[in-house]
Amino acid sequence: MEGRSSGILLPVSALPGAYGGGTMGKSARQFIDFLAQAGQRYWQILPLVPPGGGESPYMSPSSFAGNPLFLDPEQLAQDGLLTVEELEQARYPGSPDRVDYAWLHATRPALLRKAWERGKNTYSKELEAFLEQERDWLPDFALFLALRAHFGGAELKDWPGPVRKREPQALSQLREQLAEEVDYYVFLQFLFFRQWAALKAYANEKGISIIGDLPIYVSPDSAEVWADPHLFQLDRDLVPSAQAGVPPDAFSSTGQHWGNPLYDWRYHKKTGFAWWKRRCAHMARLYDTVRIDHFRAFHTYWSIPAGAQDAREGHWEKGPGMPLLKALQEVEGLRLIAEDLGDLDDAARAFIAKSGLPGMKILVYAFDPVGESAYLPHNCPVNAVAYTGTHDTPTFVQWLFEEASPEERQYAFDYLRLREDEGFGWGAVSGAWMSPCRLAVAPMQDLLGLGADARMNAPGTQGGQNWSWRVRQAALNPDVAGRLRHITRTYRRT
Repeated sequence: MEGRSSGILLPVSALPGAYGGGTMGKSARQFIDFLAQAGQRYWQILPLVPPGGGESPYMSPSSFAGNPLFLDPEQLAQDGLLTVEELEQARYPGSPDRVDYAWLHATRPALLRKAWERGKNTYSKELEAFLEQERDWLPDFALFLALRAHFGGAELKDWPGPVRKREPQALSQLREQLAEEVDYYVFLQFLFFRQWAALKAYANEKGISIIGDLPIYVSPDSAEVWADPHLFQLDRDLVPSAQAGVPPDAFSSTGQHWGNPLYDWRYHKKTGFAWWKRRCAHMARLYDTVRIDHFRAFHTYWSIPAGAQDAREGHWEKGPGMPLLKALQEVEGLRLIAEDLGDLDDAARAFIAKSGLPGMKILVYAFDPVGESAYLPHNCPVNAVAYTGTHDTPTFVQWLFEEASPEERQYAFDYLRLREDEGFGWGAVSGAWMSPCRLAVAPMQDLLGLGADARMNAPGTQGGQNWSWRVRQAALNPDVAGRLRHITRTYRRT
């Protein structure tokens, strides 16, 4: 992040398009064109991994895999893997404003199976090379999904003991029995990474860099827990002996109990953090910059004992610290942003500062009418990223009119010189863009001045509208691009 620049946060799932959810197809390229026209340098996305419970990309069955729901059906048709009639069947008949996950899960697998039947022989050599390139994770992941389907969708904790514990005889029989199914899941990953590589190349050619997102934890129902249980704090049955979360915070008075297994950091240290280095090398291939989710857990993490009623029963444990960060600095091409939000004590703040990584400064947290917030634009450091909000916060307009106190609201109006005729979202963007931070980012919702209906996620909750908002194609228009470009030039971020 040399010089001053800016970008927009928009998950791939939130892209417009005709197929029920965002894809890596034409609409993604049109959004990249929009960013270039608007003078932006960065497109920030959420994790590309397959989602887990509640469709959250932060509870994934894999740290390495891509989400097949992001595959572009039109590209599959161009590749001869789908017919025109099948492409028409993939079109979503409902609202363009939400991802309909139930519809996608009910209809997309049959479509992908047809692509597999046509492509498995056509791409046999490429598949063999891809499998070899991704041998560190893909064989176990594909077998994991095949086994999950074989057991009727059961979670790992409910699998038969011999398979859950990877007893050689049981695994050998099933591996042979499910060979075709395993190859199908390999094929989907082959398609995903081929489409993603083409999309990233298009973005880079247009001068747009991709900021990806590395979820710090994985799901207890994941290929990693099954294939590499020594990485985690687990009992003999692969059940987490302690789980991740955070203590009470602004989002929840009882804290957040995420349920992810915690890492066995002593084991990771013995290996020189080999798994983390492999994981981050993979991320460096996919993205130009990587945001590390929940970075404060490198210093100290909240450990919630098994069986706890809520997160308040947890306690702080010492994280891997600087040795992990130094190991990651050995990964070629890895550029990092630290998500340094949440409950931080002085020691955690000192650790983050010592890391040298740019942290995050969030505008919706800035307007304390009495105190001097570190998030106010004039207080932000150069080595940081200024955000109007994130995927976890309310949109700026939602915060302004539904969550801010009257005093906070008035201070925001005074500080940002907000005017209704100019649009409150543009005032927020200007506030972030004027900061000293090298990089400023706004969620697409804030650019458009949208309210509560456009919030991406409410932490500590599942279901509802979480992870489902989508932008309309009409919003990516020359007027919006021109206004953003003007603000970007005004604050010298082009």
